[in-house]
Amino acid sequence: MRRRTLLSAAALGAVAWPAPALAAQRRPDVIVEPGTSIQSAVDAAPAGALTPYTIGLRPGIHRGQVIVPADRTFLELRGLGRRPEDVVIADDRANGTLKPDGTPWGTSGSASVTLNGADFRATNLTFANLFDEVAHPEITNRQAVAVLTRADRLVFDRVRFVANQDTLYVNSTAAGVIARAYFRDCYVEGDVDFIFGRATAVFARCRIHSLDRGSTPNGYVTAPSTDVANPHGFLFSRCRFTSDAPAGTVYLGRPWHPSNDPNAIGQTIIRDSWIGDHIGATAWSDFGTWPWHDARFAEYRNYGPGALPSADRPQLTRAEAATNEISDFLRGSDGWVPSCGRIVK
Repeated sequence: MRRRTLLSAAALGAVAWPAPALAAQRRPDVIVEPGTSIQSAVDAAPAGALTPYTIGLRPGIHRGQVIVPADRTFLELRGLGRRPEDVVIADDRANGTLKPDGTPWGTSGSASVTLNGADFRATNLTFANLFDEVAHPEITNRQAVAVLTRADRLVFDRVRFVANQDTLYVNSTAAGVIARAYFRDCYVEGDVDFIFGRATAVFARCRIHSLDRGSTPNGYVTAPSTDVANPHGFLFSRCRFTSDAPAGTVYLGRPWHPSNDPNAIGQTIIRDSWIGDHIGATAWSDFGTWPWHDARFAEYRNYGPGALPSADRPQLTRAEAATNEISDFLRGSDGWVPSCGRIVK
């Protein structure tokens, strides 16, 4: 049975988020209580902003789907509780859940929160999709996204992402378009392909937790669909990969080719991280007819009972590792560096 642990820069020249110490002191522009609408606060935020606009969220469960439009830039959602668990933004629809018109929401439409505005930030809160698979056996398409990102220069600091299948969809506006997201001191939980998409996404000092599905295999952590022209897909640095699933029943990832796109050559690199024994000697899996050997999967200096030496686990050389640091993934031609404390190498 599945178990959840929930509920208990300079991007534009001189424009950037304030330094972390100043950001912590900055008062929210508006405060939202549980039971009132986060979406209304988002819609009331200034369009095309070049300075931060902060929506503070009081502790409790904030229910309902939230969509941040592309013109709501430099928006922050900040939890005002003591811990990320204290503030929860939640919805409960899946791919196969029907809209009022009788058609399914689809994977993208299932997202509890969709982020289309650049330079978005989330701090000290939880995003959840509470779709109950057991209660809805009639729904077979069970992808239930907690957060879908499409925009560039996103920062998540001390944020939790909780769902089952397809928890965190890190994407971009179109194939070939690069969008970057930085996750620092975060927690991501799920079972099947629960970190997936074509974005460039860096996870630093995060905990990545695989649920026990009670089946074999028990799931896949990543399903990158990185465009062949993008040298940077998913990077996990100094993370912890944990699970209650039996030893050797979970894969680190498999290559996703949306609509059988041959240019989706997924990349996942895991380095300097602790890996639990739920990962076996063969850590990567094919995705249908697409072999994992053709993807860009690699590890470097991982440790723990699941970091098993194997011919089926490609390793970066020291020289390759030196060009696959966090800054290599995030700093584009705009010189962007996330401002949520020291960048973890």
